Amino acid sequence: MCTTLDYTVRPTSLRLPDPVKDRLDRRAASGHEKPSTLAVRLIDEGLRRDDHPGVSFHDSPAHGRVACLAGGPDVAEVIDVLTGLDAQGEDRIAETATWFGIHRSRVRIATGYYAAFPGEIDQQIELRRREAAELRGRYEAERALLE
Repeated sequence: MCTTLDYTVRPTSLRLPDPVKDRLDRRAASGHEKPSTLAVRLIDEGLRRDDHPGVSFHDSPAHGRVACLAGGPDVAEVIDVLTGLDAQGEDRIAETATWFGIHRSRVRIATGYYAAFPGEIDQQIELRRREAAELRGRYEAERALLE
């Protein structure tokens, strides 16, 4: 799963210095994508980083391109734990921070990003839950064979 940019597309002209254009072309070629697609993703992620300081992005082998707190964990992981706790308000923030061993301010960064992009994060959480259920089923089937 990859973050999909689902926008109305409007053409724009952008002049890039030669060294920047060369780097864009090389990066796009190494990732097997079009330079324009890569440029849109990088601009979008850059704007999201500016709007949500402390949020970054990385390629996850299992989940594609995902938002994360700088240095981890993924925003979806934080939100999944946060919403699963019985606590409320500041206690919920504190318990989530303790769960991950991070400062409360980093949990707030994740909640701020989630507030801006709930569909993206909800989709990642649902995917992770389905994968966990499949793995749990396989483990139980293997265990039953060994008993």
